[in-house]
Amino acid sequence: MELKNKKWTHDHFYGVREEIIKHWPTGADVNFEEAVKYHETIPARKHFAKRLVKAKKNGETLTQPRAGVALLDEHINLLNFLRTEGEADLLPTTIDSYTRQNQYENCANAIEESMKAGRSLLNGFPAVNHGVHGVRKLVESVDGPLQVRHGTPDARLLTEITLAGGFTSYEGGGISYNIPYAKSVSLEKTIYDWQYNDRLVGIYAEHGIEINREPFGPLTGTLVPPCISHAVAIIEGILAAEQGVKNITLGYGQCGNLFQDVAAIKALEQLAEEYLVKHGYNDCVLTTVFHQWMGGFPQDEAKAFAVISWGAAAAALAKATKVIVKTPHEALGIPTKEANAMGLRATKQLINMLADQPFPITAEVDIEVEMIKAETRCILDKVFELGNGDFASGSVRAFEAGVLDVPFAPSQYSLNKILPARDNNGAVRLFDVGNLPFTQDIIDFHKAKIDARAKEEGRKASFQMVIDDIYAISKGRLVGRPSK
Repeated sequence: MELKNKKWTHDHFYGVREEIIKHWPTGADVNFEEAVKYHETIPARKHFAKRLVKAKKNGETLTQPRAGVALLDEHINLLNFLRTEGEADLLPTTIDSYTRQNQYENCANAIEESMKAGRSLLNGFPAVNHGVHGVRKLVESVDGPLQVRHGTPDARLLTEITLAGGFTSYEGGGISYNIPYAKSVSLEKTIYDWQYNDRLVGIYAEHGIEINREPFGPLTGTLVPPCISHAVAIIEGILAAEQGVKNITLGYGQCGNLFQDVAAIKALEQLAEEYLVKHGYNDCVLTTVFHQWMGGFPQDEAKAFAVISWGAAAAALAKATKVIVKTPHEALGIPTKEANAMGLRATKQLINMLADQPFPITAEVDIEVEMIKAETRCILDKVFELGNGDFASGSVRAFEAGVLDVPFAPSQYSLNKILPARDNNGAVRLFDVGNLPFTQDIIDFHKAKIDARAKEEGRKASFQMVIDDIYAISKGRLVGRPSK
């Protein structure tokens, strides 16, 4: 069957669904009609979409960590700690790596071993294995809006169980949870599988249950130019809207230059509104998420706090609806709950201090906004053209042609021809534009920016700049300057 961005019929959805809920015994506990009734009992203060809408209206930037452990009671304690000690506005449930690969038998063994060890032996919460009843215990034991965060190419059973369990927000997408996460899973498969997830959210919406959907904005998190992550985010937003999703959060990973980061959030919101309306999706509520720095962190805790605080400031000044918070142990592995809470409190303090300080829209910000929009439009319009008016099939063809390309991605379906590097002010530019469908003036803009940095540093523009920039923040700088 040819992949198309077309709303699934109920017959088609339920035909596929019959097989999905058989993949693991806990799927048998999913009852859609009963789940709708359960969602109707969830109070507004614990409803993710409602909290985001309120924040957008009031100009707030909400805080949200990442967190997840294997055992149910431990996970409940962890989230309650982050809510009280970390002052988190929104709460996650990060799913473990076995679940992300649909290896539920391995999860079962790891849960058993974790119980024996008295500590989590998984890097997240195995929601499929805990099932609807376990998820509901979690939802009822934590006083805050809950979102599933994971990284799963085929998340259909996970979606069924967590939504039936009472989660009111769900992260991921057919591109953003494939290209940065998988090596050999085809885009046709993941986009199709994620149409299932979005259609399920759409059917909940038909029954009056609004569930927030959030594609994964940062992609590989390594010097990703805003136009790349924006193009993917907007495409995934359109794919979700086609399946009936009404509440969408689009994201962006911090690059580090304040002008570019503020401009990126503004450009993302404006472009997403424009393209959703342009393609007939007039009834979607759109919010934004800013991800604090996703690249290498300093090992020194004090220096790590500086990186976290800079991300908090950028999110607040950009007026993102929420910010995903890092921890001072980012370079060391899975953080303690105390470290996670410290990152949250530091972020909250900065957001509160900046709440009444609007960032002036300077000429520099305006230039960045217009450049990001022009670059993103070039990509989106070419994807649409390649798909003969269809963003689903167009995305597959765009990755084949390098019209869409994600730097440093593990997927064999991304050409990896583009090479990003910073300009002299630390903004992320393209040292090599690869096959991106840019106009000549945009190509010239990037070349001039890279050449200006090369001249300042007294060296030729080369791949070494790219390498230097990847490690720069972990070594205490934004721009990877040569040592003198």
